Amino acid sequence: MVRAISVITAVYQPRIEHLLAAWESLRGQELPAGWRWEWLVQEDGRTGVAVEVLPADERIRFGDGRPGGVAITRNLALARASGELVKNLDQDDVLTPGVLARDIAAVTGQDGVGWATSRALDLLPDGELAGFEGDPAAGRLEPGFVLDLWRENGFRLPVHPTTLCIRRELAVLLGGWMAVPGSDDTGLLLAASVVAGGFFESAVGLHYRKWPGQGSAAGSAHYEAVEWAARMKLVGERADALRGLGMRLGD
Repeated sequence: MVRAISVITAVYQPRIEHLLAAWESLRGQELPAGWRWEWLVQEDGRTGVAVEVLPADERIRFGDGRPGGVAITRNLALARASGELVKNLDQDDVLTPGVLARDIAAVTGQDGVGWATSRALDLLPDGELAGFEGDPAAGRLEPGFVLDLWRENGFRLPVHPTTLCIRRELAVLLGGWMAVPGSDDTGLLLAASVVAGGFFESAVGLHYRKWPGQGSAAGSAHYEAVEWAARMKLVGERADALRGLGMRLGD
């Protein structure tokens, strides 16, 4: 039986060249024997832009819906995903060679691991790549590790949420991407990090594009103080509540 990893991309008013670069980075991935990937391209709206731009490929599964923001768009794709693993890929980011294979090995290769992340580099407008400090040691991350460091470091995650690969059943159990503006991936990662062990891969898995049009660009509404404080409070409280229940993957 062939196993699958579902790559989810939410699409909203994309830069065409960025979306095509994301596609190129995905179609070049080599997977372990017995695995396949599918790409769930979900539009936030119904313009048909992704269908017009991307090539006809049976591995691409298009979807659309009423405008609702990135979390709802990702969750609609999650509902359609057939893979046992789910991998996020933002419409303007680029996967590095081999990352899907490494994710598969990390999550399926050891008991109690429900999710994996990898090192990311910023892809700057001039094409240069920039790293940043604070990555944890490569290997298994025990439940609670990410949440505790997030709080200790002023709500800065020790791993990049955009690189998340997660067991689909765990993502569904947690309600998918959290319904908060701009930190839905942080909400899902923190929740997963207290109910299951994780894994950090030190090999670079993603080039995270930094450009003026991205939703989380510095100086944007993403960092408005009142809203930021509210969603950090909520994502933290949800993770605390889950930890308090004593839930563990496989229990």
